[in-house]
Amino acid sequence: MAACFLPETLPDFSGELSRFESLAYPELCYEFLRVFATDIPADELRAIVQRSYATFSHPEIAPLRRLSSRLHVMELWHGPTLAFKDFALQLLGNLYERQCAQRKETINVLGATSGDTGAAAIHGLLGKPGTAVFILYPDGRVSPLQERQMTCTGADNVFALAIDGTFDDAQHALKEIFGDQEFRTRLRLSAVNSINLARVLAQCVYYLHAFLRLPAAERENVEFVVPTGNFGNVLAGWLLQQMGVPIRGFKVATNQNDILYRLFTTGEYRVGEVRPSLAPSMDIQVASNFERFLYFSVGRDPARVREIMHAFKTTGEFTFPNFDRGTFSASRCTDAEIPGIIQRVYRDYNYVIDPHTACAFQSIDPERTSIVLSTASPAKFPETIANAIGVDATHPSLEALKSRPLVNHRLKADAAAIRAFVEAHAVA
Repeated sequence: MAACFLPETLPDFSGELSRFESLAYPELCYEFLRVFATDIPADELRAIVQRSYATFSHPEIAPLRRLSSRLHVMELWHGPTLAFKDFALQLLGNLYERQCAQRKETINVLGATSGDTGAAAIHGLLGKPGTAVFILYPDGRVSPLQERQMTCTGADNVFALAIDGTFDDAQHALKEIFGDQEFRTRLRLSAVNSINLARVLAQCVYYLHAFLRLPAAERENVEFVVPTGNFGNVLAGWLLQQMGVPIRGFKVATNQNDILYRLFTTGEYRVGEVRPSLAPSMDIQVASNFERFLYFSVGRDPARVREIMHAFKTTGEFTFPNFDRGTFSASRCTDAEIPGIIQRVYRDYNYVIDPHTACAFQSIDPERTSIVLSTASPAKFPETIANAIGVDATHPSLEALKSRPLVNHRLKADAAAIRAFVEAHAVA
């Protein structure tokens, strides 16, 4: 299973934390990634990291804002597409550019998105020589501005593919295509979804950055509250915990597409119908990165992982007897509740949050230090914000998109149709 690629061993960073405390974000990222990217010379890796985060608008890259004595928000939306996916995909785009130059080969990048991944992947590869990027997204199920970020670039190497169906349909087709080894090799296909482990590792860094920005006394009981649908964002934090960073816990915050909430509260992993929501990037029922967590949960036994995932694929459900939730808890937020949460946070803290971040504010433990991951700028969801609190949430980069022509290609959520389109438009 492609989604289960993991390092053979995990490093232990517990003895490095005091040394890391004074590092700015790009240098911290370099120190973390150099343990994994051993095939890239140190000076090249450092330059790639510096270039990747030079595109962010805030000097702290991932600023940590204190809302109350125990409540913090980590803003992950100061990158070029105003969403947390920029942290990994700006870096990945530059790594792919280096790969093309080193090998003197072109590359075709394929991904699927429920909203933010596609825009971030496109902007990570925008205009880069020797690359073409193909992004599948569910037609009519992303926000209008998310769609414009993918379809209004004007770049010749970008192909936004609007498919019939849901994100899960797109992801299923994507996995089938990547399972075709002959096609993948012949077209030099690479992934931008969190199938690509580099994405998850890049996201580990902002957890480490936030943890080190807390006063030492607050680190002992900290819980990260993570809005997530595909589990990759929270998996990155959990992997960091396995690398020796003493994080107490993680709360998985879902919207009404709540397969992960049901898993962590009942032990039952059961697929349901995907219902469009006010937090569309979380409109997912099959969480690809769960397979990685499962690998560790069953004693690093790949045969057992294959057995469980085969049963899930066959029946649409799997119940884990005595499921060990470990450091995880979960919460669920419906569409009916999101506007009220946006109102409450604005009233109590004079702070505007997007609908995905609102899901994380559904259930905050007052007895713990909490860091809420704010995954997208509220400017990407202006109608929801205006309806909830009457605030006009805008951003210049998004306003500029409104006058540009929208260019996409409509396809069925069918691996054969997608494969044919990619082959016809791939960079040679």
